[in-house]
Amino acid sequence: MYGSFRLVLQVLSAQLLCVWVLGSELTFELPDNAKQCFYEDITIGTKCTLEFQVVTGGHYDVDCRLEDPEGTTLYKEMKKQYDSFTFTAAKNGTYKFCFSNEFSTFTHKTVYFDFQVGDDPPLFPNENRVTALTQMESACVSIHEALKSVIDYQTHFRLREAQGRSRAEDLNTRVAFWSIGEALILLVVSISQVVLLRSFFSDRKTTTTRVGS
Repeated sequence: MYGSFRLVLQVLSAQLLCVWVLGSELTFELPDNAKQCFYEDITIGTKCTLEFQVVTGGHYDVDCRLEDPEGTTLYKEMKKQYDSFTFTAAKNGTYKFCFSNEFSTFTHKTVYFDFQVGDDPPLFPNENRVTALTQMESACVSIHEALKSVIDYQTHFRLREAQGRSRAEDLNTRVAFWSIGEALILLVVSISQVVLLRSFFSDRKTTTTRVGS
């Protein structure tokens, strides 16, 4: 019983390490004509993955640039809605990745990114791996992988829900303004028709001038 409880604790601990140690996940506002940069210390030989997506704003596009500690460009894309880039650090130091909305003059964006550094920690770091996994350990590994998939799916659907909500609110605003415009046009046309019809039926006074001989 104690061994099973300990295995469950190890699974939860490994899941927390995946969230807090190996990943930087953030959703932030990027104003128009603005540029936002982030920094991450990475050791040589570490495999990293940068994934981003524009959630709301304009045409849902943004510029992205990734540089190594010496300023060499590793990744650069212009006006991308979403993308993913995987690389292995060739140098020790601080890596910089920036998101730019400088090409937009009045539209701010909401950007989500997930920067994963390194691989997942071993699920059983203190266990001897010479022997095969027990049934309980295999079940814990399966649960661990399933939880990671659940987190990925939840993030994906949250982004889609936020993007869909933004599009729906924008469409609702446009429909509201269009309805107001139609109402004003209808009012103007109605008043014009009333005035025109009254002019047809109004009595016109004629003026007669006598010319004396």
